[in-house]
Amino acid sequence: MALIRITILSFLFCIAIHSNSHAQTFRIFEKPILFDEERETLSLEYLKERHGIEKEKASIEPTMVVVHWTAVPTLEATFDVFNPVQLGGRPELITASNLNVSAHFLVDRDGTIFRLLPDTTFARHTIGLNYTAIGIENIGGPDAPLTKSQLKSNADLIRYLHKKHNLTYVIGHHEYYAFQGSDVWKETDPDYLTQKQDPGDKFMKKLRKELIDLNFKYKP
Repeated sequence: MALIRITILSFLFCIAIHSNSHAQTFRIFEKPILFDEERETLSLEYLKERHGIEKEKASIEPTMVVVHWTAVPTLEATFDVFNPVQLGGRPELITASNLNVSAHFLVDRDGTIFRLLPDTTFARHTIGLNYTAIGIENIGGPDAPLTKSQLKSNADLIRYLHKKHNLTYVIGHHEYYAFQGSDVWKETDPDYLTQKQDPGDKFMKKLRKELIDLNFKYKP
C-alpha cells in the first residue's frame, strides 16, 4: 500500500514539474534604445513632413500592431542597428528622413521580449502608419523562420497591448499596402513605398489563430 502511495505521489509530482516547465511567465525586459533630443526632433519632423501631423511631443495613440522580422541574425546586432539616432546605409529610406528605423519591442528567438521604446512613443517602422502603430520586431528572416516561442510571445504581448490600448488592427509588415487610400493611411508622398515580405502569411495565419477571440482586423 505504501509503495502504491509513493508511486502515485511520484507520478503527480512529475506531472506538476512537466506542467511548470511548459508554463511561460509573461515578462518584458527593458532594453531602451537612445531617445534623446535629436531623435525627438527628427521624430517630430517625420510626423509633420511624412504624416502631416504637428505635435509638441513625439507620441502616438496606438490603434494597431505591425509585426516584423529583423533579417538580422542576433539580438545585439539588431539593437546596434536601431540604437543610432540617424539612419545609415538605407538609400531607399534616407531620402524621406534621416531618422533611423526602430520599433517598440524586440522578440528574441527563445521568445524573450525586450522593450526598446515606450509603446506610446513614435517609432519609424511602417510607412504611412507609424503615427498609430506599435512595432514588434522578431529576430529572424527568410533563412531563420520565426519560432514557436516567438509566436507565443507575440500573441501574449499583443493581448497585453490590447488591454492597454483597445487595438483595432494587427498586421504583418508585408500587409501594410492594404491601407493605402484609406482614412488610416497618412503619407504625404504617394510614391514612397518599399517592398516587404516579413513576417509572411504563414506566421500571420498562426498568430491570428492565437488571437481569434479578439477579432482584430487586418485591413481597413
